[in-house]
Amino acid sequence: MRIQLTAAFLAALAGCATNPARQAERAAAAADWRQMATETDRKRLRGWRSDFVGALQKARAAGHGRAIEAEGRLLDPDAALPGALPNGNYRCRTIKIGARSEGLLDYIAYPAFACRVVQDGRVQYFSKLTGSQRPMGRVYAGDAIRGVFLGTLVLGDETRPMRYGSDPQRSLAGWVERIGDRQWRIVFPAPAFESLTDVMELTPSP
Repeated sequence: MRIQLTAAFLAALAGCATNPARQAERAAAAADWRQMATETDRKRLRGWRSDFVGALQKARAAGHGRAIEAEGRLLDPDAALPGALPNGNYRCRTIKIGARSEGLLDYIAYPAFACRVVQDGRVQYFSKLTGSQRPMGRVYAGDAIRGVFLGTLVLGDETRPMRYGSDPQRSLAGWVERIGDRQWRIVFPAPAFESLTDVMELTPSP
């Protein structure tokens, strides 16, 4: 009996010794967007530039070229600059580019709404606080100049986001980029609704 208790005690000690390592591994995995993203969203992120360019071409063909040019770097696919998105409060406005189906507009620029970025462990949490369509999710380290947003779309009077990946129609993926002095954007390629590409501009709230 004593031998069995000793063996059990040693096994418990071994479990305690390895537990911090396992916790560190889980934390590292949770901070790696490649391990968190669905296959659909990985595909979206890979094809972001061609989707962006195609959406702009469609909007220009529909007569929105001057509006696109007026936005400058915001709608330039190659405008990304080094610099992570700081935590804080933001004004964020969305431009939907390229109609996904007949009867929809090829270019819609919405007014600014309130957004917030806070630290969430090793990643950040982004939330659009107002408006009828509210992306919410986490921002992960991406490549040398970009972050990666993975989240879901909250609609209407819903009070909380769905779990990421539970509904492909609501899942969102995007590249988070700095494009100027105190100016960032999230490029959402191939959203499920309305447009071919959405671009959200973020500027710090006064």
